[in-house]
Amino acid sequence: MSSSAAGHVDPAFAEVQAVFEAGLADGDDLGAAVAVFVDGRAVVDLWGGIADRQTGRPWTRDTACPTFSCTKGVTATAVLMVAQQYGHGVDEPVSAWWPEFAQHGKHEITLTDLMAHRAGLPVLERPVSVAQAADPAAMADLLAAQCPLWQPGTEHGYHALTFGWLVGEFVRRHSDMTVGEFTRRHLGDGLFIGASGAAVRDVARVSSPPPEQRAWSTENAPPIPDDTVAEMVTAMSDPESLFIRASSNPVASYNDPEVLAAGWPASGLVTTARDLARFYGDLTSGTLVAPGPLCEATTERVRGNDRVLRLESAFGLGYMLPSQNFVVPEPAQRTAFGHPGAGGSVGLADLEHKVAFAFVPNLRRDWLAGDRRAYRLIAAVYNAL
Repeated sequence: MSSSAAGHVDPAFAEVQAVFEAGLADGDDLGAAVAVFVDGRAVVDLWGGIADRQTGRPWTRDTACPTFSCTKGVTATAVLMVAQQYGHGVDEPVSAWWPEFAQHGKHEITLTDLMAHRAGLPVLERPVSVAQAADPAAMADLLAAQCPLWQPGTEHGYHALTFGWLVGEFVRRHSDMTVGEFTRRHLGDGLFIGASGAAVRDVARVSSPPPEQRAWSTENAPPIPDDTVAEMVTAMSDPESLFIRASSNPVASYNDPEVLAAGWPASGLVTTARDLARFYGDLTSGTLVAPGPLCEATTERVRGNDRVLRLESAFGLGYMLPSQNFVVPEPAQRTAFGHPGAGGSVGLADLEHKVAFAFVPNLRRDWLAGDRRAYRLIAAVYNAL
């Protein structure tokens, strides 16, 4: 496999290309793409490697890839745009616009609680199929009938899949569109939350490395205490853990066309690095959300031990902030926001440095405390600023 990247890079960002090509050469990556915009200008747009290990199909300029929870940053933006359009405050009770949600003591839960992962609804209480999970109205009814697992607002825990159906209901009830429909119309026609037909013709196939290569810690990041690592490993391996229960229902493969078409608003985004970075560039420019509301949305709402992930996480309104779960190099730790995805994908923005970044790989690395591939690339970007 060639380790040379195709695309273009501004000479000032040559280190990004060197890091990206090193990942392809040493086997850290199978196929991937990275894109960077600075102050609205595309300075990096690179791709390379293999899109499909089974066929040997190469990664091309237009290869899209499942990005897992990078979806949440896009969905959060859709919510903020709808709130801005209809004049809704994020601290209003959810039951004001979704009366059925008030069941079982949930009447005081706010949209902020949903977006900051503190509503206590991270798991689905009964098994659902891929087809059932493709029906946002049915998923909303199911979640409205559930009891919180903890006192809402008092703690936070990552709502890996339920986040999308919960906050997506705000978009659906106010715009009469699903999150996927709203996204394609208003955020970017290369952002597919519900991908089918031509949109998946060149989609990359997600692969896993050998077991001994699946988990990494991120070098140059603050060390994680041994007891936190032990809790995290338990969360990832115990079938009764909140993490497994939150992330594995429905049981699904993101190489399955039915899953890609389902439009799950927490994890279903299929896109290119270029389109994801362009989206964050539009966000930082004020094109999508006004500067005031965006500043509020990227202000920390929760930080601390995550009841689901079992390590430190931090959130604004839907956007993840740098923490043990979203590891970024020092220059970005105070100013970056965005969302990583399972397997190593990252979408990131920085309002102060006017940076928009995306990395989309298809070799899945399962580790909750950061991925060295994205970390190295982000560090190279900040070195060039």
